[in-house]
Amino acid sequence: MDALIFVGLILLAIVVIMGKEYVDSKKFLEKKLEQVYAGYKTAPERSYSAEEFAHIGMYYQKHRRADQVDDITWNDLHMDAVYRRMNTCLSAAGDEYLYYRLRTPAESVDELLKMESRIAFFMEHEQERHRLQKIWYQLGRIGRHSIYEYLDHLDILGERNNRKYFFFDFLALLSVGIMFLYLPVGLLSLFLVLCHNLIGYFKEYRQVEPYVTSFAYVRRLLLGAEELGKVEIDEIDEEISTVREIYQGLRHFIKSSYLISASNRGNGNPLEVLLDYVRMLFYLDLIRFNSALRDLREHMGEIDRLITIVGQLECAVAVGAYRESLKNTWCVPNLQEETKEQLFLQVEDIYHPLLQDPVPNSLDIQKGVLLTGSNASGKSTFLRAVAVNALLAQTIHTCAAKHYCAPVFRIYSSMSLKDDLSGGDSYYMVEIKSIKRILDQVKCEGKRPVLCFVDEVLRGTNTVERIAASTQIMKKLASGNALCFAATHDVELTKLLEREFANYHFEERIEEEDIFFPYQLMKGPASTRNAIALLRMLKYDNEITAEAEAMAERFLVNGIWC
Repeated sequence: MDALIFVGLILLAIVVIMGKEYVDSKKFLEKKLEQVYAGYKTAPERSYSAEEFAHIGMYYQKHRRADQVDDITWNDLHMDAVYRRMNTCLSAAGDEYLYYRLRTPAESVDELLKMESRIAFFMEHEQERHRLQKIWYQLGRIGRHSIYEYLDHLDILGERNNRKYFFFDFLALLSVGIMFLYLPVGLLSLFLVLCHNLIGYFKEYRQVEPYVTSFAYVRRLLLGAEELGKVEIDEIDEEISTVREIYQGLRHFIKSSYLISASNRGNGNPLEVLLDYVRMLFYLDLIRFNSALRDLREHMGEIDRLITIVGQLECAVAVGAYRESLKNTWCVPNLQEETKEQLFLQVEDIYHPLLQDPVPNSLDIQKGVLLTGSNASGKSTFLRAVAVNALLAQTIHTCAAKHYCAPVFRIYSSMSLKDDLSGGDSYYMVEIKSIKRILDQVKCEGKRPVLCFVDEVLRGTNTVERIAASTQIMKKLASGNALCFAATHDVELTKLLEREFANYHFEERIEEEDIFFPYQLMKGPASTRNAIALLRMLKYDNEITAEAEAMAERFLVNGIWC
């Protein structure tokens, strides 16, 4: 009787512990979800480790295709920072798909319109949005790995079987049987077998641990698919139907991967700790791992499709949240599918989405733009503002502007270049290679027009050759299937290229020994300079600044340095 009471108390304690854990986890989930829902219209505050961010591009690497944004353009436009600013995704699938989306302009306007219908739906339907956000939060992220880093290399594991695991489990059971016949021998035998199993387990687990992490995530992905399959939303009915089909085909994986997922929890629950030792001593999760491995190898295409659907839906919600979080106006772009004989770009109150207090500018052009202006006047920022918004228009169908209308472009830039020390290239060599890739794209026949951005054309060489070569390069761009924005300090180009390019400039104002930049785009070439004025403001010797100004004035009049 006492033994039964003791067992009953143990069972009661286990039930109480498990019940408390369930209630605590439910309260924690509800609290976190409230924070997620409340943060929908605010800028994300998430921080990224270097290792974590390095894995976010894995879906993009897996799905490379022509006409994606190249590395030079991506880095020129500081798109990693733009991605961080808009990424409110809750799952690894969402994180990686949003990155892919920003690097992958849509293949057609119809694709963007389909995305727009999803974005608008989730912006307007809070209840449906919250239901999906709950699924994505529970799906979560995968930690320091990307799922594709291991799912793409399952063959490295070779053919695995469970024969040796079953053999040593049999020895353990045999040792228990011997204990009934001769206790000391049975205990010693069981001890030796379990020690062997424990050592062997850790040796083998190290080989498969990264895959175990990925398998646990696939399991969560499928459990999320099960919940997603229960959702009834007409707007995404096609995606939901596909999710249901994929889930039905992979239900067996959920069962075979349970112990694998459980071994990865590490929540400190006493019962889970006890089960961890049982799993290790009898190879239970490794046996299940081999079974799950066979399932996964047979359904890699379905897993990839499921990640894509989850990523697409979460991306739509993230874009809506990004729109709501912008302090200034935003718009849905008007993109023209058919290329017209005369290229054009119309923008009203366009600004850079990363600036806290941006100054909006407007532009309506039918040919390239040549930007001049003094240092720090806003030329590079304006180039990036137009380039980033052109890219956002064709990837997430959103612009930081009051109005945006343009053809569908292929977008390239040559702006923030550096010497290539590893390759042994000078700045000038890096620069001309960068511009050459744009010229090559302009020459491609049968493709969409190029929208390109060049900051300080050929700044890496001497003045005479720079102006001569820049003139011919810019004329070539203007005569091809391209719309080019270029910034320069060489005012000579404004005359040499006045037929091919529209001249615009930014200017500064010097007031009471201080310099002020209004950042307003103005028509025509720049007529002011501030380099020497800045020297004077920083208290350079008057002898330096006065003689410098005199030399500059003489050159402007005579065209001769003396």
